[in-house]
Amino acid sequence: MVDSYDNTNRGSIWKNDRRETERHPHFTGVANIDGKEFYVSAWKRSEDANPKAPALTFSFKPKDGVVESTSDFKVAEEDEDIPW
Repeated sequence: MVDSYDNTNRGSIWKNDRRETERHPHFTGVANIDGKEFYVSAWKRSEDANPKAPALTFSFKPKDGVVESTSDFKVAEEDEDIPW
């Protein structure tokens, strides 16, 4: 019996052959994050950039176009006891 391949929390990007301007991503692809499908765009660091800058930056956009709230992340209320 052959196990099916689980692609959860994985993705792939390829060179963007349709890149026309500096704003277009260098690479595009797809990713599955927690069972949801996303389009992936990636840009390379420019040759003139700070060498400590990330080599690639990424953008993820849901394939279904629905952006869910990040209710798992809560903004901490201001605490007057913090000394800074």
